[in-house]
Amino acid sequence: MTRIAVAVEYDGAGFHGWQTQESGVRTVQEELEKALSRVANHPVALICAGRTDAGVHATGQVCHFDSDADRSMKSWVMGANRFLPDDVSVQWAKAVPDDFHARFKANRRRYRYVIYNHAAPPALFRRQVTWNYRPLDVDAMIEASRYLVGTHDFTSYRSVHCQAKSPVKTLSRFHIHRQGPLIVLEVEGNAFLMHMVRNMAGVLMSIGAGKHPPVWAREVLEARDRRKGGVTAPPFGLYLVDIGYPEPFVLPRPPLGPLWLTTLNAADGGGADAP
Repeated sequence: MTRIAVAVEYDGAGFHGWQTQESGVRTVQEELEKALSRVANHPVALICAGRTDAGVHATGQVCHFDSDADRSMKSWVMGANRFLPDDVSVQWAKAVPDDFHARFKANRRRYRYVIYNHAAPPALFRRQVTWNYRPLDVDAMIEASRYLVGTHDFTSYRSVHCQAKSPVKTLSRFHIHRQGPLIVLEVEGNAFLMHMVRNMAGVLMSIGAGKHPPVWAREVLEARDRRKGGVTAPPFGLYLVDIGYPEPFVLPRPPLGPLWLTTLNAADGGGADAP
């Protein structure tokens, strides 16, 4: 048996999240497992680095599976993409050691949340960005984001349905960039709670709109009460863009997505990094 890691890109707008569900609704995991099983000529079970919710996208999701099929890495990529729908794509495949685990070996995850800040809603990309018609003060959002960097109890920023054992997580980076009418929140941490990024985005957009001062982000954090955190931001602007692994596991590192935001990869933006 060979363990194979693959990177996957998908448009989450047409899916009920990553994980296969008993109800039979359309999920990313189900589509990928069906395609890879056809290439392998045997059932394939996938483990992913981070389960995404309904409507959430990914450009750098990493998964692994085991197979005894004799296939080249190119064949895994091209074969899977032949059988996948247009809104899912395998980007690369690589044989990895048997102790590699897409979820448990991951030591960091990076998300981007894209806001279209304009008076009129977009007709194109309407399910790839979150529209906010109020003029947003990016400097105030940057100031607020600094309160969230570091190790904290993020109870106020997680869904009441979150099943994680501990609400304590570490954010190592929170940068905010403006590119024309687009505002991009880029956050990196060791792990994330259910709806955590969307809840942080909701708080920061309220601050950017002038409804609260920047310190409100800290007050929400210290309350440790989800009811203090305001509205959960929509899923459509959220992208899982990168997964990090320890040095022994050398995986391909393409530019961060989505593709139309690659100019940000060389930009510093404003925000904070953990000391």
